Order: sequence, then C-alpha cells, then structure tokens
Amino acid sequence: MAQAAITLHEDKESLRGKVSEAEWDARVELAAAFRICYARGWNSSTANHMTSRVPDQPDTFLMNASVYAWDEITASNLLKLDHDCNVLGDTDLKPRPAGLNFHSALQREKPEIGCTLHLHPIDGVVVSALEEGLMFYDQGSCGVYGQVTYHDFEGLAQEADEAPRILADLGDRHAMIMRNHGLLTVGRTVPEALAYMDRLAHACKVQSQVLAANATPRRLSQETLEWTARQMAERAGNKPIGDVEFQACVRRLVREDPSFMQ
Repeated sequence: MAQAAITLHEDKESLRGKVSEAEWDARVELAAAFRICYARGWNSSTANHMTSRVPDQPDTFLMNASVYAWDEITASNLLKLDHDCNVLGDTDLKPRPAGLNFHSALQREKPEIGCTLHLHPIDGVVVSALEEGLMFYDQGSCGVYGQVTYHDFEGLAQEADEAPRILADLGDRHAMIMRNHGLLTVGRTVPEALAYMDRLAHACKVQSQVLAANATPRRLSQETLEWTARQMAERAGNKPIGDVEFQACVRRLVREDPSFMQ
C-alpha cells in the first residue's frame, strides 16, 4: 500500500511592513486568538474558522487557510478576503467552502460585527444534539443567558442559500448553537467573540457533565438567570467584553511561544 506523502508548508515570509499598521495589528490579534482556542482544547485540527474585519479596510476580513492547524497559524499566513469571497494577495490557499460561505455573509451583512468564530468542541456538539438545547446550571453559564439562538442542521453549510437563514436565526445575538453541528459566536471585537465562545463552551461542558452524573440535576430558576445575566450586563456596560482576559492570554502566549506574531 502506498504511503501518503507528508506536506510541509514553508514559513510564509513576514508581511510586517508590507501591510498597513492597522492590518498588521489585526493579524497579530487574530493569530493570538487561534492559539488561545487551541490551548483551550477547542480545536486541534485544520477545520473550522475565525474571521476578523480589517479596521482600515472594513470591506475586507482576515481568515485562516484550510491547510493550517490552529497552533500553526501566524499573523502572516492568515488569508485576506473581500466580501465577494475573493482571496486577496499572492497565494493559492483558500478557506474551506462551508466556512467561507457563512463567515463571509456575517462579515458582509453585519458591519457592526468585527469577529466571527465557529467551533466543534465535543461538549458543544453534545448539547447541539439535544432536543432541549442549552440548559443553565451555574453562575458562569449565566453569561450567555438570553444570548443564544439556534440554527437547524442542513448538511454542510456551503450552499449559498443557507447563509441568509443563519443570519436570520442569529439576529442581534452573540451566540448560536448550530444543531447537530457545533457552536458559533460573534463579537464587535476579537476578544468579545472569544469571550462569548468561552462562556458558551463552558455552559455546554457543565451541562454535559451534570447530565452524565448519577444524581438529580438542579437547574437555575428563570428569575435567577435573568437577574444574574442583568448583573453581568450592567457590569460590562456598553463596552465589548473580554479584553482583560484576552490580554492576559496574549501575555502568556508571548512568554511561551511568540511565533504567532511572525
């Protein structure tokens, strides 16, 4: 039996100094977010995507190519695309069709959104397959109460006519459970999308473990959920959430492996 050839991708030449300062900063931030997601055990493959709008070119966005695992992503090997799904720059690399389909629609149709994040963490997939959907058992889960919507599975999300339905189902919320599929969050900033994913993934993990325990689960009351969610919203004000935690994670990355900044 013939053995499969191993493909080694050479380090891409650094784009620093070849793109605007705003774009470079956005690239470094997004590359850091991919490494943070990998470190949290959310994705160890080349699948799934995260995007970030380029601040000084809001009709373009950054996205990962399909050939890189999330711990391999750097500021320079991120792809830059326009809202018509064209990859800009000198590269033959592309994202996966399904991810490009709905991520590009979110970036195009929701100018208030700066970042989109889609994952298949196992506990999120488990909850996505439950008829009851997400249930709330602890304080941390309250951070996504009232923010979660649902989208039914239609097969690989690469068909153009599914993207508008994903947009409609998301509405003005920050988190979505894609049934029998995975999780999606969006944010005004990269840290905010990451923070909502952290809260959603946490809630799914708690639910998965609580339901697996040989005991009677105790769900939080709706009154308690609403009050705690309101407390959290008041603490955040109108500012994007997640920045302090994100900066702490970036500092850890810089100490342990600064290659994401290349």
